[in-house]
Amino acid sequence: RLLEQECVREAVVLARDGASGKQLVGYVVPQDVGALEDEKRGALREVLKSALKASLPEYMVPTQWVFLSALPLTPNGKLDRKALPAPDASDSQQQYVAPVTELERTLAAIWADVLKLERVGMADNFFELGGHSLLATQVTARIHAELDMNAPLVLLFQAETLQAYATSLEGYKPTDAADFDELREFMSELEAV
Repeated sequence: RLLEQECVREAVVLARDGASGKQLVGYVVPQDVGALEDEKRGALREVLKSALKASLPEYMVPTQWVFLSALPLTPNGKLDRKALPAPDASDSQQQYVAPVTELERTLAAIWADVLKLERVGMADNFFELGGHSLLATQVTARIHAELDMNAPLVLLFQAETLQAYATSLEGYKPTDAADFDELREFMSELEAV
C-alpha cells in the first residue's frame, strides 16, 4: 500500500526487533528528495500513516519510519536488508512537551520505563513509540500499583497521546463495582504470569 502513495518512489516494510519487541518499520524513498529534510519528514510520516490507517488494520501500519534517498541494494540488485539502518526511536517522538501535573509526570515516567525510553512528552503516542498490547497491560498494572487508580486498558488504546490519556484518566469514573472486580481479576492473572 505504501507504493500506491504518490509521494513514495520506493518502499519496504520489515518487522524488526526494538526495545519493546518486534515492530513494523517502514523504509521509504520519497518522490521529492526535499522531503528528507527534518521539518518535512514529520509531515510525510503523518500523511503516510493516515493513508495506511484508512485501508489497513492498525497492527499492519508501521510504528517506526526511516526515510532514505535510496534503498540499499546487493551487488545483484536485490534489496540489502542488512544494510537498512535501524530506526531512531526519537524520530517517532513528537516535539517534546513536558508533563505538568503530578498525574502527567507519573504517567510519562511509567511510559518511559515500560518503553525503555529516556523521556516521554505530552504529544507522544504510546503505540508509535513501540508500545503494544502486552506493554499496555504493564502500563495499566503499574498505574494501579503506583497510583491506586483504576485504569481500564481500553482508555490507553483510545488515547492518541499521553495528554489525551491523562485527560481520559482524570475524567474516568467507573460505572460500577464490576469494573473494579474485573480489573482485580485481570491483575491477579497478570501477576501469575
